[in-house]
Amino acid sequence: VGEQVLLKCSFKSSSPITENLLVDWTYRPLSGGPMETIFYYQSVPHPTTSGRFKDRISWVGNVANGDASIAIESPALSDNGTFVCSVKNPPDI
Repeated sequence: VGEQVLLKCSFKSSSPITENLLVDWTYRPLSGGPMETIFYYQSVPHPTTSGRFKDRISWVGNVANGDASIAIESPALSDNGTFVCSVKNPPDI
């Protein structure tokens, strides 16, 4: 609690990395419910503009190195839940 948390995500692709590469981070709270997109990256980072993670997510990845990690500022116990990282590099998924 209170210290920046790093959510690591690494990937490998058999296709060259292009501007079409899409990184999608989704989240579902412990209480359940639908997954919600909290961050995506396509050429540039797109952090969420609403919800509990607004202004708290930063891109720390480097797609050229197969890294799609993000960081969350000021984590709280209420942030507990399931975080999923999905990387699509057409035609590779």
